[in-house]
Amino acid sequence: MGLGGDQMKAKAFLFVFMLTFLLMACATGEKITRLNPGMSKQKVESVLGKPDGYSAPADGYEVYKYTNRLISGWSWDRADFNVIFKDGKVQEYGAGEVRTKQGGVNTILFISP
Repeated sequence: MGLGGDQMKAKAFLFVFMLTFLLMACATGEKITRLNPGMSKQKVESVLGKPDGYSAPADGYEVYKYTNRLISGWSWDRADFNVIFKDGKVQEYGAGEVRTKQGGVNTILFISP
């Protein structure tokens, strides 16, 4: 028993839909919108995963750095994201450097706070 044309189309549509959803869910830029000031480091790691870099400049501040991450599931543009903690709680977060490709040329955009 083979699948009918309508069943094949439905399965193909479902496959494309799920693949699109998975690609969108993987982008750090999409995930960072789930962060909120006051979140714990553990909660941030559960949303974004382990950071690629870490620093503790002084005075109870810590910085998690997520480097070269996809901005969205719809773009190949990449960015570095920083999450700044004070006494273990999120104070600020966002993109620090964005890499985009336009017309075959890579461009780096620096985002200032």
